Amino acid sequence: MSTPNVSSVATADEATAPRSNPFRSLNFSARFWVALGFVVLVLLLGVAGYFYPTSSSEKVGSLYDPPGNGLLFGTDNFGHDVLAVLMAGTRTSLVIGLVAGIIATTIGVAIGLLAGYVGGWLEELLMGITNVVLAIPSIIVLILISISLPKSTMWSLAVVIGITSWPWTARAVRAQASSVATREHIDVARLSGARLGGILVRDVLPYILSYAVMAFVLQVSGAILAEAALSMLGLGPAGADSLGTQLHWALAFQAVASGAWWAFLPPTIVLTLVSFGFLLLQASLDEVFNPRLRRGKRKQMKQTQARRLAEAQAAAATRPVGGERAGVGAGRARTAHEGGRS
Repeated sequence: MSTPNVSSVATADEATAPRSNPFRSLNFSARFWVALGFVVLVLLLGVAGYFYPTSSSEKVGSLYDPPGNGLLFGTDNFGHDVLAVLMAGTRTSLVIGLVAGIIATTIGVAIGLLAGYVGGWLEELLMGITNVVLAIPSIIVLILISISLPKSTMWSLAVVIGITSWPWTARAVRAQASSVATREHIDVARLSGARLGGILVRDVLPYILSYAVMAFVLQVSGAILAEAALSMLGLGPAGADSLGTQLHWALAFQAVASGAWWAFLPPTIVLTLVSFGFLLLQASLDEVFNPRLRRGKRKQMKQTQARRLAEAQAAAATRPVGGERAGVGAGRARTAHEGGRS
């Protein structure tokens, strides 16, 4: 009688078994999808400007024409289509935010990794510089650097915002890197002869990569708001539309006083969506990367409570049986003792 092949049976079982979803462990919550929807909506608004029939620099009316006659949001102070300017401004603000976020996150992660891993005098030096930069209000530094530039462009403004926004990321990454540097696999990497750059990139950075992603999301949101603040002060990118520039001209030409809500309300709503969407995305990413904050925590707690209740009930059910057995055993011993006396 032939015996079945164990390997073939195992292979068949593996083939018939349902495969687990690798993204199930990430536990994307409803808040994550809402935040992602806001961000995608803003991205689509910026991309839609390439397909909009009217250019942002094309004059289609007079000063603050109300919505109508094919113009969804009317015209601004220059007679341009507000929707076309809004699309172009959203695209410019997003580009500035992404570039500044990449620069700030890169500088902050690099300084934080070096300070947290190496320690010693280098950590004190880098953290001292970081604390000095943090002590100076960033808006003042941004204004001074923007004024000193001969011509403020979209790219120069992004660089200025990026190089002034890294300190808090560096401090947080330094704390994470200091914790990772004390782990055993770091000692193994040192003993194996790995260089400093290799240890930082291969052995330390993966453990703080989730935090770097969340820091990048916040940096993008902060850079967009910083650009809007500078543009409202008249220090925005020259020759380019942005959300802050649109608000600047609306305030300069008394759009609020004249009741032309279509000139200032749309960019305000988009800025609100950008800020709220990125902040909500960062909070939802914290739930994704942190197992203690994940979506299934309440369900797991309920399951744990139900299991403990069932175990307690089962233990309570076995106690009378144990008591009866103990009583029977004691009765038998007592009878045997009395029989021995007699």
